[in-house]
Amino acid sequence: MHRGRQNTTNASKSMCVSRILRINLVLLFVVLLCATPLRAQIRNDSIFVVDHGAIIRGNSATKSVALVFTGDEFADGAETIAQTLRDRGVKASFLFTGRFYRNPQFKSVIVRLKREGHYLGAHSDEHLLYCDWNNRDQLLVNRERFEDDLNQNFKAMASFGIRKNDARFFLPPFEWYNQTISDWTVAMDLQLVNFTPGTRSNADYTTPEMKNYVDSNTIIGSIKDYETRDPQGLNGFILLSHIGVAPARTDKFYNRLNKLIAFLKSKKYQLVRIDQLLKT
Repeated sequence: MHRGRQNTTNASKSMCVSRILRINLVLLFVVLLCATPLRAQIRNDSIFVVDHGAIIRGNSATKSVALVFTGDEFADGAETIAQTLRDRGVKASFLFTGRFYRNPQFKSVIVRLKREGHYLGAHSDEHLLYCDWNNRDQLLVNRERFEDDLNQNFKAMASFGIRKNDARFFLPPFEWYNQTISDWTVAMDLQLVNFTPGTRSNADYTTPEMKNYVDSNTIIGSIKDYETRDPQGLNGFILLSHIGVAPARTDKFYNRLNKLIAFLKSKKYQLVRIDQLLKT
């Protein structure tokens, strides 16, 4: 009888220990889940299209499009773009380099864009080329250079009251990156994003002497063609163009922004900021 009671006691103790271990494992899982950066969770979210770690398209089941403008050395389209967006009641996203934020000539437009509720984010400090054009896996910067450059970008943004927490989505310079760049971005508690491929909107910077020159009619046509061709249309699209281009390009695509917005609205798309498009 004594041995039987001892065995029963031992079995009960084992069950208690096992139960405690299971509870601790569950608690550990919850803690780790809560501690995981939001950006890392977004990267693995199946409702988004991801390429080399960057989100390149939002939820294709929702009829939303994010108009995104990048800027570095030019801002000749700033007033036209800002006024068109205001007239149309549209919020867009602007991702600028540190050089852009520091340029005193661009200060007034940055202040206006922030005041009118647009998303303002980072595009690197000095518009670095992160990896080789022909060999994407070959990095041209080390991690220290990457982080220092991006931190300088945020330092320039801070002078406009833009905090890192307000600008978690980062678009790489030249729209060119690899998985390592994406991983380094996540380690800084940010999420890399890029334009949705399929249209020529990002070619609005090209000038006539370039072999890859694309005129504005062709750009608009490519957007309309894609909207018709893809069964999901432009759902979840990150539609990228530039806030300014070189003087050699006289056919300014930003002068077509009003017509582009009219087309998108006629197709019942909601035009949203990128943080709204990629909200989880």
